Amino acid sequence: MSQSRHQLGFLLAFIGAVAASGKAIVVKLLLREGVDPISALGLRMLFAAPVFACLVVWAARGNDTPVAPHLGRVVLLGFTGYYLASTLDFLGLALISASLERLILYVYPTMVLLLVRLRGGPRIRARQWSAMALSYVGVLVAFGAEAHHTMLASETTPREVVLGAALVLASGASYAVYMVLSGELVGKFGALRLTGLASIVACVFCIGQFAVLRPQLIAAGGTWLTPRVIGLSLFNATVCTVMPMWMVMRGIQLIGAGQSAQISMIGPLATMLLAVAMLGEPLTPAMIFGTLLVVAGIAWLSRAR
Repeated sequence: MSQSRHQLGFLLAFIGAVAASGKAIVVKLLLREGVDPISALGLRMLFAAPVFACLVVWAARGNDTPVAPHLGRVVLLGFTGYYLASTLDFLGLALISASLERLILYVYPTMVLLLVRLRGGPRIRARQWSAMALSYVGVLVAFGAEAHHTMLASETTPREVVLGAALVLASGASYAVYMVLSGELVGKFGALRLTGLASIVACVFCIGQFAVLRPQLIAAGGTWLTPRVIGLSLFNATVCTVMPMWMVMRGIQLIGAGQSAQISMIGPLATMLLAVAMLGEPLTPAMIFGTLLVVAGIAWLSRAR
């Protein structure tokens, strides 16, 4: 591999990981503008839908496998991977910090490993169990720091922190289901086309959910769809959703999944730093320690396979 090709792959994977980390920050900013999670998600997918449609058309040039015979599974992937996971994530973000949300989501590889085992996959080795335990200890440390800060700041109740963490954990589990099930179709459609198809399905669900649950907001769009809300939603749809998706996939093509996964470990750290700089979230020693434990656990897990 040429040096320039490797550098490009590294740069794309790095920028993609950081850009994806900005999603939680943008959602938090939208919440501060008075936009509820369902509306924020609906706007995100509304603006992203045309780009996903173009992605599917472009990716189909090299793979024209018909969708109809696999439509049920594509819909299931879109529902679990991008609709349900995103809905639970946005609802959880309304209750916990962006830093804790990213940490909880980051342990989804451990859920993938457990699901693969439940489906008759390879036995989980002792090193893998240890790596998973280390990651979850890190989440618990960060969770404890957040709960303590919440009680001191009196912004939300500890019960709401627990609920928010549970919603985000369920989001990670839903995405893990998508990762496990997608392996059965990625060989037929290719990663890029399958991601686009599943994302379009999720757009339909998310936009439909917004229309059904928030019809009064659609009718009164002029009262809350300010230029800032529209700008943040566009940024979320493009820079924090579509762009990192393409960058990470292109990075995998250039430098491989292993190195791309290692580079993506910058994600929780990037979210934490962005949350401190843009949202004023506290940077406590416990949060830093918990983040390092989670990253170390996932790094160990990737080497223990």
